[in-house]
Amino acid sequence: MTSLKAGLKALAAAAALVLCTLPALAQADAPRTDPLPSWNEGATRQAIVDFVTRVTTEGGADFVPADQRLAVFDNDGTLWAEQPVYVQLFFAIDRIKELAPQHPEWQTTEPFASILKGDMKTALAGGTHAVAQIVGATHAGMTTDDFADIVAKWFADARNPVKDRKFSAMDYQPMLEVLAYLRANAFKTFIVSGGGIDFMRVFSQELYGIPPEQVIGSEGKLKFELKDGKPELVKLPDIAFVDDGPGKPVGIQMNIGREPIFAFGNSDGDLQMLQYTCLKPGPRFCGIVHHTDAAREWAYDRDSSIGHLDKALEAAQANDWTVVDMAADWKTVFPPEQ
Repeated sequence: MTSLKAGLKALAAAAALVLCTLPALAQADAPRTDPLPSWNEGATRQAIVDFVTRVTTEGGADFVPADQRLAVFDNDGTLWAEQPVYVQLFFAIDRIKELAPQHPEWQTTEPFASILKGDMKTALAGGTHAVAQIVGATHAGMTTDDFADIVAKWFADARNPVKDRKFSAMDYQPMLEVLAYLRANAFKTFIVSGGGIDFMRVFSQELYGIPPEQVIGSEGKLKFELKDGKPELVKLPDIAFVDDGPGKPVGIQMNIGREPIFAFGNSDGDLQMLQYTCLKPGPRFCGIVHHTDAAREWAYDRDSSIGHLDKALEAAQANDWTVVDMAADWKTVFPPEQ
């Protein structure tokens, strides 16, 4: 009888051990979800995964606490397409056409006259002064709320004229996966772009999962007013801050107050942000999206006025930063159009 009880007890213990082990076995056998399904296997994809693994492995030599895992991304050409011209410029052009009946003087005044004729080369020949005129005429003289409404309505239907896709579907699927992968590993993701901050904040949450307060961009001056007891911020035509080139590290310090450990860009305008992130000790990752895919997107770098990539490409080679070959590294470029 004693031996029978002992046997039953041993059998029960064994059964309990098996039952406790089953969940672990099931978890081990369950297929792991690929966090970067739109990336081809290779050194580029592996560099991203290896870095995230190293900085999130507790006890590891490169472990970084969650509150220090900050990642910054350029927008134009890094998170979405920037050809044939920047999306915000398309918005400004459409606004000029819409406002033209209220401004008959634009028919003979540059750069507006050339824009209305469809001659963008002549319109932009004036350089930064011409761009400032365009932005001032289309972005100022209204409240920030009114501007956000105008952008949202335009963004809902506006299309890239070359690819005939909505601008809202011109973001890069592989980069959306990188953003999600980082956030799943306790990274905080930011946009740091030369684009207008009020423009990007309209769509950053919906498009990228990045809330407006985590968007850093070029800024126009604002004025506070009380109209009929209602507080408003009015957009002025003057530029307050340009978040491009050396302005990007300044913008990061002013708005975040901590150094990022992960940065992605695509042009010489991102060089200083990449240097600020990666030319320091400790685990760091810097990546550059190199536009090499003329079939699915565009191919350009050193000779392009949009997304000019020259010095930053040389810096990537010298400092062993990761360069994404769009044609070779991405299985797909754009997400399905909704």
